[in-house]
Amino acid sequence: MGVSRLALGFFAVCVLAGCDSLTGQEVGGSRSVTGEELDTFIRGVKDNMIFIEGGEYLMGDYGSQYGPERLPYDLDKDSKPLHQVRLSGYSMSKFKITNREYVIYSALNESSFQKYISEDDEYKFVSVPPNNPAPIDWYEAEKYCNWLADVSQLPFALPTEAQWEYAARSRGRFLMVATDDGTYKVTDDKITEWWHDGPKGINISTSWDREAFAEKMGWSTGTFTPLPVDKFPPNPLGLYGMSDNGLEWVKDWYDPDYYKYSPVQDPQGPSEPVYKGRESNNNYAKVLRGISYADPLWGGGVNVQRSYRSPDGYISSTISSDGLLAVVGKTARCVVNSATPLN
Repeated sequence: MGVSRLALGFFAVCVLAGCDSLTGQEVGGSRSVTGEELDTFIRGVKDNMIFIEGGEYLMGDYGSQYGPERLPYDLDKDSKPLHQVRLSGYSMSKFKITNREYVIYSALNESSFQKYISEDDEYKFVSVPPNNPAPIDWYEAEKYCNWLADVSQLPFALPTEAQWEYAARSRGRFLMVATDDGTYKVTDDKITEWWHDGPKGINISTSWDREAFAEKMGWSTGTFTPLPVDKFPPNPLGLYGMSDNGLEWVKDWYDPDYYKYSPVQDPQGPSEPVYKGRESNNNYAKVLRGISYADPLWGGGVNVQRSYRSPDGYISSTISSDGLLAVVGKTARCVVNSATPLN
């Protein structure tokens, strides 16, 4: 069964069950959505926004100068040099965009839910659980946030890279990961099941947690399994899953040297496309922040690390000259660019 049919099936169930009061329209538009229903959806999105007071911070790999071990957190050069950034206030969604939100958005726009998220049918099912991150490419992420701006009359947008890191680090504090206390916590005991050995995550996911969820869902996705967006505690600002459970698209074009010339006030990234590389399928690249699947055993999910990919989600491949579609593990969250909290 294709993912668009699965998504449609979920939305139909949501309609019949009365999920959060949003009812009635199937993908494709069997009837128009009332203003009240749209208002309910928008209120839900607004209720999940966290206001982040603006301020100054040192963006980039601060480990050598301010980390407890005085060692870099990131071996890549693109997270350097450490540089000053000053941000205006904004609000950010406490959660990544969920499958439920994205299906509703698709229905309200009389468009089909994303049909393809990878070349492997096995991974299409991850776009079904309503509280899991929606796997989307950069273009879809931008359209979703722009649509929220249109229907709410609020300045919704994708976050800039500087906004993302400032929020992940709880207003620029020297926190290594975006957990409740800036550290990794896992169980001391090794949990053994027939399909995997522990440890189990306490404040961030481990391979055991992801394999356990795959087992529960009947999937064979193993350690590459996304989890519900509120599975683990938020960071001190109240933002969930910024150091695991999906790379997040941001507004910026990628330039490995951008930190060398980034403006201090509200940096927006390069003004035009700059960089192509193998990881972006030799297309101009957009920035992703966070990580797809954290692993506390080797330190994945450090707040200062940067990634880049082609905005259409394709990666280079030795078996296809056009590359392979790999949107699984990539998602987004929106911000509202207003220096005052939302009402």
